[in-house]
Amino acid sequence: MAIFWMRLLALAAQLALLNAQHIVNGQILTPGIAIVDAPQPNTPLGGDFLQVALDVTSDGQLQLPPYPSNPISAIWNITIFLSSYTTGKNFTISNGTATAGNASLGEIMQQESGSTVKHVNWVWPDCLVGDGVPTDANSSRGAYNISIRQNFRLNGTDQYTIFDLPIQVTNSIPKGSNRSSCDSLNNAMMDEAALNNSASSFTRIAGTAIQTGSSGQGLGGAGIISSHTGVHCVWIGALVLMIFL
Repeated sequence: MAIFWMRLLALAAQLALLNAQHIVNGQILTPGIAIVDAPQPNTPLGGDFLQVALDVTSDGQLQLPPYPSNPISAIWNITIFLSSYTTGKNFTISNGTATAGNASLGEIMQQESGSTVKHVNWVWPDCLVGDGVPTDANSSRGAYNISIRQNFRLNGTDQYTIFDLPIQVTNSIPKGSNRSSCDSLNNAMMDEAALNNSASSFTRIAGTAIQTGSSGQGLGGAGIISSHTGVHCVWIGALVLMIFL
């Protein structure tokens, strides 16, 4: 009976979270300005790198930095973490300062100057090396969230939002001398309630345009898009994966 209720609760939570997520033509709309082009939710990932593609202009509505003085809309910074309440791991992907060997990456908004899409290529750390789903409770592989944290101004109001995108670290990750130690990248996990409280209770209404102080079209003619509404979205795919395997 206990297992039945665990499965039921996990399924209900997963369905609620899927309803909270807004995907348009393969693009995942976050509570902030950035749009996730890749990966898709719950994608099994592996290889040499974790790769994330972020459109930081919201489909051309916002210009790229440098922004004008005191802009109406802007992305101040984006930090990214790879975290899992199941494994207890919380790895820094980018917190604005690059470390030796790009174990953690520099400021996302400063990468690929002139490109509206920023491509994150982060080397998986050593404890995620392996192939397939985790086979024991001590494994660091399995279900994770790519936690995208945006500090931005939208139409004159400063906001801070957290968006968690679920992935599965289950594909093959080969050994390599360039892999950093997990301990060097790991951070203490923040309590879920405290994490929620750290973010703005912000809802971006679907269809709201980004004002830029000029034409309102950012890069010139992208127009209004439909946007995800919501605050910090916590995905618990790990529990669902473990139950339904």
